[in-house]
Amino acid sequence: MLRLANPNRFMQWSGKLLPWCAIATVILLGVGTYMALFVAPPDYQQGESVRIMYIHVPSAMMSTFVYAVMAVSSAVALIWRHPVADIAARESAPLGAGFTLLCLVTGSLWGKPMWGAWWVWDARLTSELVLFFLYLGYIALVNAFDEPTRGARAGAILALVGVINLPIIKFSVDWWNTLHQPESIFRLGGPTIAPSMLWPLLIMVLGFAAFFVTLLLLRMRSALMAAKLRAIRLQQIEAA
Repeated sequence: MLRLANPNRFMQWSGKLLPWCAIATVILLGVGTYMALFVAPPDYQQGESVRIMYIHVPSAMMSTFVYAVMAVSSAVALIWRHPVADIAARESAPLGAGFTLLCLVTGSLWGKPMWGAWWVWDARLTSELVLFFLYLGYIALVNAFDEPTRGARAGAILALVGVINLPIIKFSVDWWNTLHQPESIFRLGGPTIAPSMLWPLLIMVLGFAAFFVTLLLLRMRSALMAAKLRAIRLQQIEAA
């Protein structure tokens, strides 16, 4: 991790990893989408609307995973002054916000035929909405200061404080009586989903994860290149 604090070393490492992540994304999402649409059967209660699950569940998982990545990166940046970790936190936030928004939208589309309403103030839905606002707050905060280091420090603190919302999202269906269905994949007794539906779902989850890594590496590389260009221009201005 400390070796990757060197931007040049990170650029070399990420340049080798990026093509493989992109290939994995295309394969996993392609196979997962085909299986979700044409192989997985409709649900005996939900019918064809259950196919929203193959987008909703992976986006929900990624919304919390990306925030965890952002929080860990923020902690590393605060403690060890890791410049690449700071960039990782910054560039993760818009991606996490996108996954969270996709989760909320697909959840509403799924909830309408199941619950008869586009939105209910369910514990899981409400805590997910709070997560979306945490992402937006982080993005606004890191860009609210003229001095980038102050914005990064303030955003890192907010990211770490917001971690308390992650277990609330995870265990909200167990702690409160909610409309949202309980955990059906990662549970002590094993998954409750039929294998014909579980495998396409797991492939889609892996595809979303590979998609996130691909986009994150691209965004981080672009941010490092932009920072290098700004430094070169500043040197040219000072030299003139």
